Amino acid sequence: MTGGPPPPGKLASFATYPIARLAAVLLLLFVFLVGVNGLGDGFKSLGQGVLDSFFSATENPFIALMVGVLATTLVQSSSVTTSMIVAFVAAPENPLPVANAVPMIMGANIGTTVTNTVVSLAHMGRPEEFRRAFAVATCHDFFNFIAVAVLLPLELVTGYLRRTATGVSDLLMEIGGGGVDYDSPIKGALKAAVGYIKSAISFATESDRILAIALILVSCLLIFFALMMLVRVMRSAMQSRVESVVSKALERSALLAMSVGVIVTVMVQSSSITTSLLVPLAGAGIITLAQAFPITIGANIGTTITALLAALAVTGENAQAGLIIALVHLGFNVSGTVLIYPWPRIRNIPLSAARWIADIAVRSRRWALVYVIVLFYGLPALFAVLNRLL
Repeated sequence: MTGGPPPPGKLASFATYPIARLAAVLLLLFVFLVGVNGLGDGFKSLGQGVLDSFFSATENPFIALMVGVLATTLVQSSSVTTSMIVAFVAAPENPLPVANAVPMIMGANIGTTVTNTVVSLAHMGRPEEFRRAFAVATCHDFFNFIAVAVLLPLELVTGYLRRTATGVSDLLMEIGGGGVDYDSPIKGALKAAVGYIKSAISFATESDRILAIALILVSCLLIFFALMMLVRVMRSAMQSRVESVVSKALERSALLAMSVGVIVTVMVQSSSITTSLLVPLAGAGIITLAQAFPITIGANIGTTITALLAALAVTGENAQAGLIIALVHLGFNVSGTVLIYPWPRIRNIPLSAARWIADIAVRSRRWALVYVIVLFYGLPALFAVLNRLL
């Protein structure tokens, strides 16, 4: 039988042709935006009562931080988590308050580092190789820990990330003539697609509550599928180029290396791919920890593009709130970079911590497993349990 779209498993090879790859990327972006819209619509239909307990829990910034960490480690993608947070904040009714969402965004930044840390465990059989790989993986962890440790208290006291993001979003809306509320053909197509999904689900149930929950689940699956397949399509096109660009950047300035981290991450739509690529290169001794660090920081900034794309998809009176939280994500990563990287003594803290934890992991490899399990899964779960008990 001929004709028809290729199955998902063959999408990456199908997308090696330029026109087909472009079509695949546009289609997947549309599916992603449909998922974001559907998620907001589903929470609108769910009602206030169901969300009260969640929103009241996230009023505690440390619980909200742990929610972001745990959600990201479970789905293995900060892009999925931040896209969902944008949808929660921009929900037409009963939106998640922006103040509650800020620590969740920070937690997603921490959670995304689990992927390259897990990748480094593949080198455990060779001690020196494992030392180099684990150090490069965990420097990303420590960079984000320091950024959160400084910027979360500062945000709680001053609200500077929200204030800055609100000012920028106001400016963007003025320039665009209130473009967030513009009823463009794309937004019309997104609404129509969500309508078709709701119609299909309604054939199976007459309960508004079940319909809302099913719409949320389907929308989450669409977001996850679209981002994962987008990563596969872009990775198939970029893999050899990424290695070439990274190696060239390492020969030049740190600023160029950081820019490469941003650009590559934007192109492959995944900071995990960018940072995980560095781990085996470090394990093989091709790059050093100091060389990998600026690319890692650039990947942190580049990953914010997904939340910005999600913010452009939402409509309604709370659409600007979605843009604000996406800009908070960008502002947090840029602030962390300015706070840490330009100052040699501060920049050396995550590098020294990464070398220290790598030395411990090499001496007793079970501590590497304990580090991953406790930090990314155990600690967030413990905070959640304590919050329910206290």
